[in-house]
Amino acid sequence: MNPPDGNRIEVRLRELAQLFNSMDPSPFIDRDLDAAAEEFIVSWARELPHKEELELVVHLATPPTEERKDGTQEAVRHYFASRKDMKRRELRLLLRRGRFSLFIGVFFLAACFGLSELAERAPLERWNEFISLGLHIVGWVAMWRPIEIFLYDWWPVRSDWRLLGRLARMRVSIVAPTG
Repeated sequence: MNPPDGNRIEVRLRELAQLFNSMDPSPFIDRDLDAAAEEFIVSWARELPHKEELELVVHLATPPTEERKDGTQEAVRHYFASRKDMKRRELRLLLRRGRFSLFIGVFFLAACFGLSELAERAPLERWNEFISLGLHIVGWVAMWRPIEIFLYDWWPVRSDWRLLGRLARMRVSIVAPTG
């Protein structure tokens, strides 16, 4: 099924080799994309509607070999699939860090509230309320990081993971002069 023109990403290059990192010694199928090409494709894909599949059209000035032309879709999909797996691991690690931070934060908050109760009974009556409120504030500040992770930090990582999944499924076609 071809995506509508609205979900087409078009790249114009002199030759197919420009799409891939020239420093990467891996076989063609395992090659990384060129950083500039990847950034261009990903940033364009972010702007497109999220509901439909994507298509990458690579316009070339010089025709590639048939072997490279046939393997391009698989190489591009493989690259974005491996990036998707890395982003999934990043999300899992972030959520694990969030759970660990939450555990520490709740424990520290409970300790601060306990110490606050002790401070209110201390013989230094002028400072009791000051110390008690300070411990409450410090305890809640310790909860900042887990709250930040679970409310804000995971959304962009999940969004990138989904986008990379769409890019890993996208159809890739080559348009080049015959010859």
